[in-house]
Amino acid sequence: MDRFMAKVLLVDTNFASAPIFSVLRRLGHDVHVIGSNPNDCLAKSAKSFWNIDYSDTEALSDLVEKEGFDYLVPGCTDRSYKSCAIVSQGRFPGIESPDIEHGMHNKEKFRAIAEKLNLPIPETQNHNSKSLDYPVIIKPVDSFSGRGITVIKNRNKKLLDSAIELARKNSATEEYLLEKFISGELYSHSAFLKNKTAIKNFFVKEDSTVNSFVVDTSRVIFSPPPEMQRQIINAVEKLARYLRLKDGLIHSQFIWDGCNIHLIDRNRRIAGDLYSQLIELSTGHPYVENYVRPFLDMPYKNIEDSDTRIPIMRHTVSVSKEQNFNHISFKESLNLESWVALSSAGDRIKASPDGSVGILFARANSQADLLSLYEATIRRQLYEVVG
Repeated sequence: MDRFMAKVLLVDTNFASAPIFSVLRRLGHDVHVIGSNPNDCLAKSAKSFWNIDYSDTEALSDLVEKEGFDYLVPGCTDRSYKSCAIVSQGRFPGIESPDIEHGMHNKEKFRAIAEKLNLPIPETQNHNSKSLDYPVIIKPVDSFSGRGITVIKNRNKKLLDSAIELARKNSATEEYLLEKFISGELYSHSAFLKNKTAIKNFFVKEDSTVNSFVVDTSRVIFSPPPEMQRQIINAVEKLARYLRLKDGLIHSQFIWDGCNIHLIDRNRRIAGDLYSQLIELSTGHPYVENYVRPFLDMPYKNIEDSDTRIPIMRHTVSVSKEQNFNHISFKESLNLESWVALSSAGDRIKASPDGSVGILFARANSQADLLSLYEATIRRQLYEVVG
């Protein structure tokens, strides 16, 4: 069979997966998409859209068997990858087994693996203990986008009980984690694995402006501290060897306290909110295509090439409280590289993480200018959302 005329199912319809869809089309494939929201951008634009909730793995499996897809490609959600793993069961290239997927994406399961491998993770605590080491953070074991997370700075049993209840409500399994809260700076690390080795690495600084637990502002870091690089790459490769991970993307979030990393999240998919476009605009690397290629049983493209260093900021325009949207009033001039509208004038915008106005990519003249722009943005001095 000619791989360049394959029948491919992209398991997602959200705008964040649009670059994946575009790459698959550019490679010459017959691309179908599946999702439960007919108003999603790919549901509207794809030639073949299946209006099915892909978290229903029986329905997804039935579709795969009926249509005879050659390849499955996960989108930009944990649920997408999980469903692909359950349906694939080793039949499709690049997709981990359900056990490996669960170990990677379930926070409690990953903690057990991390402790066995002595990976740097925040210390877990027992909420029944009288000697909790505050501040603490309570979060669901399987949630996303900052949902159900609470930080408690001082002893307060009533607040602690409420936080646990909130975490349980935001967990499909009603399970939660209670950990020591780590102060520091948030970063993400994306790496392409080959034979359990991270052969291409990207570092991104991440911040929040309207919701403390939702990243909405980020920029590529071209020269991270050497010790940071050593620690995260060592942790990722140790995990890859232990789990015998397949070649492909591995994405991690961690806190850097100035001396050590503290792993807080990891997955085998592209992060949301067009994270992929930040990497590509900043470096020129074919990040999305190299994400896709292992799922098509293809080798990486230009993986060893040197990258460009373009000063780009990604920012999701959102609001802390629900409000009407009319326009954005900028307080500083901005060299707009790209704008992706997610709402229109007259819309009612829900508070983050449930709603957003759009995503902007801004280019600066230098890395110093980028830092100034970035700091103005996280201080919420760049613009105002006018209702």
